[in-house]
Amino acid sequence: MHLLDAIRDAFLLLLSGDAELWGIIWLSIKTTLLALLIAAPLAVLAGYLIAARSFTGRRILIWLVQASMSLPTVLIGLLLYLSLSRQGPLGDFRWLFSQSAIVAGQVLISLPVLTAFTLAAVQAADLRVAETAVTLGASPWRVMRTVLHEVRYGVMAAVISGFGRVISEVGCAIMVGGNIAGETRTITTAIALQTSKGEFAQGIALGIVLVAIALAINAVMVALQGDPRSARGAA
Repeated sequence: MHLLDAIRDAFLLLLSGDAELWGIIWLSIKTTLLALLIAAPLAVLAGYLIAARSFTGRRILIWLVQASMSLPTVLIGLLLYLSLSRQGPLGDFRWLFSQSAIVAGQVLISLPVLTAFTLAAVQAADLRVAETAVTLGASPWRVMRTVLHEVRYGVMAAVISGFGRVISEVGCAIMVGGNIAGETRTITTAIALQTSKGEFAQGIALGIVLVAIALAINAVMVALQGDPRSARGAA
C-alpha cells in the first residue's frame, strides 16, 4: 500500500497546483528550451557543413561528434564545474550554482546529439536536391536552406532527442546548479533529492510530468510528420 499511497499523493500534488512542484517543472522547461535555442542553430549548421563539405580530417571529426554523444553527463558537469569555479578560466562569470550554469551544461550536452542527428539526416538526403539547387543558381545559403527543408523531419527528430537528453539528465545539473530550492532545482535533481529523503510522492509526481512531456513532444512530432502513406500516394 505504501507505493499506492505515494502514487495517490503524487496525483494530489499535481492536481492541487502545488507552487513548489510547478516551480520546479517550469524551471526545468525554461532552462531546457533556452539551452536548445542556443545549441540548435549552432548544431544544425555544424551538422550540415560536416555532411556537405569535404575537408581533411572529416572522418575523424565525424567520429569525434558521434563519440561525444556517449560522454557521461557527470563528466561534462565536472569539466564545467572546474571551468566555472573561482580558479577556473570562466570563474569571472560567477555562473556556478546558477541557472546560467545549468543552461551552459545543457548546451554542451545537447550539441553532440543535435549535430550527429543533423549530420546523419543530411548524409541520407537525396544528392539531387542540392545538385538541382546549384544548377538553378542558388547561393550556398539557399542550397543549405533547401537541403535542410528536405530533411526537416530528421532535424526535428534531432531537436526532440536533444530535448529528451537534456531535460532528463541529472549529473551535470546537480554539479553546476547545486540543487538550490527555487533557484536551480530541476525535475531530475528534485527526484534524486526526494528519493534520498524517502519522500516519494513529489518524485513520482515529477516523474509523471517527465513522461507526459516525452509523450507530448513525440505526439507533436508524429502530427507534423503526417501519414507517410498518404504522402507517397499524393506523390
